[in-house]
Amino acid sequence: MADVNRGNRPLSPFMLGQYYRPQLNSVTSILTRISGNALIVGAILIAWWLLAASSGVGYFDVVDYMITSWVGDIVMFFSLLGLWFHSLAGCRHLLWDNGFALDMETSDKLGWGIIGLSIVLTILTALIV
Repeated sequence: MADVNRGNRPLSPFMLGQYYRPQLNSVTSILTRISGNALIVGAILIAWWLLAASSGVGYFDVVDYMITSWVGDIVMFFSLLGLWFHSLAGCRHLLWDNGFALDMETSDKLGWGIIGLSIVLTILTALIV
């Protein structure tokens, strides 16, 4: 039997991209989850480097060369960015959990602050280290 009431049903999820504009809070929330998962890559590389250091000079030289190559530097730089972003977003969530900064204006300022401060702190940390 045909459904004659098609106009009153909700839209399919693929239609939401045409009508829904992502907000800063949703984007930073998604990036927080992505950065948390991406930190696993940096943690695995550091653990691999430490295991290679305990295995011997020959193996350590191979792993150390891979991590200090330009590809390893890029991965470690973005891991550092992810670490700062994830930490700052976690502090924002602690504020929210305690009932602070829940209005949209303050929340948007915190979102832009997290993005800007994580970039600044990443560059400063990379220059210092």
